[in-house]
Amino acid sequence: METKPTPKKSVALSGIVAGNTALCTVGRSGNDLHYRGYDILDVAESCEFEEIAHLLVHGSLPTTSELRNYKAKLKALRGLPVAVLRSLELLPAAAHPMDVMRTGVSALGCILPETHDHNQPGARDIADRLMASLGSMLLYWHHYAHHGRRIEVETDDDSIGSHFLHLLHGKRPSASHERAMHTSLILYAEHEFNASTFTARSIAGTGSDMYSAITGAIGALRGPKHGGANEVAFETQKRYADAAEADADIRRRVAAKEVAIGFGHPVYTIADPRNKVIKEVARRLSAGGGGMRMFEIADRIEAVMTESKKMFANLDWFSAVSYHAMGVPTAMFTPLFVISRTSGWAAHVIEQRIDNKIIRPSANYVGPDNLTFVPLDQRGQAAIATRAA
Repeated sequence: METKPTPKKSVALSGIVAGNTALCTVGRSGNDLHYRGYDILDVAESCEFEEIAHLLVHGSLPTTSELRNYKAKLKALRGLPVAVLRSLELLPAAAHPMDVMRTGVSALGCILPETHDHNQPGARDIADRLMASLGSMLLYWHHYAHHGRRIEVETDDDSIGSHFLHLLHGKRPSASHERAMHTSLILYAEHEFNASTFTARSIAGTGSDMYSAITGAIGALRGPKHGGANEVAFETQKRYADAAEADADIRRRVAAKEVAIGFGHPVYTIADPRNKVIKEVARRLSAGGGGMRMFEIADRIEAVMTESKKMFANLDWFSAVSYHAMGVPTAMFTPLFVISRTSGWAAHVIEQRIDNKIIRPSANYVGPDNLTFVPLDQRGQAAIATRAA
């Protein structure tokens, strides 16, 4: 009698090495993150996001003159072709902002397609254009769809984060908000072979274009188990009136074995090193005018999860507090992630092209074997016979 082998338990590729990268290391000590060899704790609050974008996409931290020129380049790329603007106007107000960004990238790829040879300078130019104009796409749609206004998307703001907040609120942000955006975008910029990055690399491995890879990555990031976690985190935090109410309810939910989004991580085993940085950003923003209630609720829930489940907060937990304090709508939390992570995605696409291999893993088959084929004209009879038996 033939016996089938015992199926292997799916581990969602956890711990499986799927390729090489020189861009990032995550969790080698259980709580560390490095971009091209630089510790995230050394750069998160001392660098501007544009410095890290240059590091990832162009391969090095810029000099003063290189940074000045790079920021000037990005500033010049904030505008959008008329055809892209008209495409955005067709999207309904009920659309999710992530769907808007996915559509905007795809439309831009039709209007300004990548050259067939996929040369590296051209790929880097596309990455820069996308980082510079993703905020323009989202906020042009936002103001048109919700208020009927066609805004001017080219501002003279010095940074990508400042440009985003300026378009959102209609005025230049404060220095503290611009600094908070730099830190947040840096923390989100790159994270090795996560789901969206692996999606981008898989698409790039087929020989497809940069826009297709970024569009696919946005689709992967949209899910609540990945980039959408910061939105879910804030939905959790805002349901409580104060920290005491949060404490009691979270303990009840822990006892009921409910899953808490924003805690734990598939790679970090000790702590998410980004959390202590973004938590301090959230504290400063809250104390500086955002109000402390949401921070205190998030802080109390973090303490309960640490005490009762031994689970640590990840980057998404206090990012939600930070973005709320800056007046960013919840549905735009993950789009900010997109703007930042485009730097990492694009760098991975370029790296995958150098590797020049298609990504094609194998699967462990767990379905039936050796079924007897029944011709079409006999299938109804066979079903009747089976039921009769």
